[in-house]
Amino acid sequence: MFLKKLTLTNFKNYSEAEFSFSEKINCFIGDNGAGKTNILDAIYYLSFCKSYFNPIDTQNILFHLPFFAIHGNYVRNGEKKDLITCIQKHNSRKQFKLNKKEYSRLADHIGQFPLVMISPYDRDLINDGSEIRRKYIDGVISQFDKFYLDDLLNYNKVLTQRNALLKKFAENRYFDNAVLDIWNEQMIKLGNRIHEKRRNFLTEFAPIFQHYFEFISLGKEVVTVSYESQLTNKNFKKLLNESLEKDRMFRYSTVGIHKDDLDFKILGYPIKKFGSQGQQKSFVIAIKLAQFEYTKNIKGFKPVLLFDDIFDKLDDSRVEQLIKLVSENNFGQVFITDTQHQRIDRVFNTIKIDHKIFEIREGKALEIT
Repeated sequence: MFLKKLTLTNFKNYSEAEFSFSEKINCFIGDNGAGKTNILDAIYYLSFCKSYFNPIDTQNILFHLPFFAIHGNYVRNGEKKDLITCIQKHNSRKQFKLNKKEYSRLADHIGQFPLVMISPYDRDLINDGSEIRRKYIDGVISQFDKFYLDDLLNYNKVLTQRNALLKKFAENRYFDNAVLDIWNEQMIKLGNRIHEKRRNFLTEFAPIFQHYFEFISLGKEVVTVSYESQLTNKNFKKLLNESLEKDRMFRYSTVGIHKDDLDFKILGYPIKKFGSQGQQKSFVIAIKLAQFEYTKNIKGFKPVLLFDDIFDKLDDSRVEQLIKLVSENNFGQVFITDTQHQRIDRVFNTIKIDHKIFEIREGKALEIT
């Protein structure tokens, strides 16, 4: 699977732009703020129906124009052609179409055109709270498991209802255990299924991650990623019963899979505290490359891979290692942004592979031959 053509209209800083891409590696070179990352974000939209960076769709419309449009032409299995269209107007709901047929549920599109994005913002995975890491693992699993996504959406609805009920009990100074049990039963059923899939995923994912980190760091450091959950050592129903008084006091659900987290370590210590900037960057890149391979193995074809300004803080040997890696047949189409034209030229003088380079200046793109 690869993206053959991308057309942008009024998207971020692009009034009109059209790109024809290489099936292998595509590089966008330009100064910070020129619009390189915006191209990657448009490609991300085509897979996930949303921006990687800004959750408010209308803020991605150029200036005060009435709409933006993103069109992507994909080729699958060497012959099947698909057109994906995303249109957002002010004061209107987002239109998302596959081959001119609009989706009734955006969730039905997730996973059809798998994609992995690697960005400087990914260090939030290490430095921010557990919610970011839960969203990450949920996003990966949802790309290949529709039932998981449905369970997750339903769990969050049940959690909202249970929290509203706890708040209502406190405000009205009464309590009805039978009513609460209705929501408990649904939480337990959905939560157990989600926990099992998260646990199974991490069991398979961790060795792949360790392999890629070893490759990037040239085997210099030992890292681990493990799954932390309240459900690991205790029955969910028992957890809810034991936390009832605490839940009533705080007026929300204090236990459940919405409290899960991932534990990241380097040489046995938390990488958040003890990892250098270069180690943290290598850690996140390894996680995303492992996500790529895991998704590829499940789907049976190669996702699109986006590298957004990831070479900063990496030495030349690690940059060359990465480009060499994604040049292999194990990987498919790759998109790269960088500020240094010389670095990209130097890499492709060493590694011979089909590629295209685009120079980006203030929302304008010029293909360099």
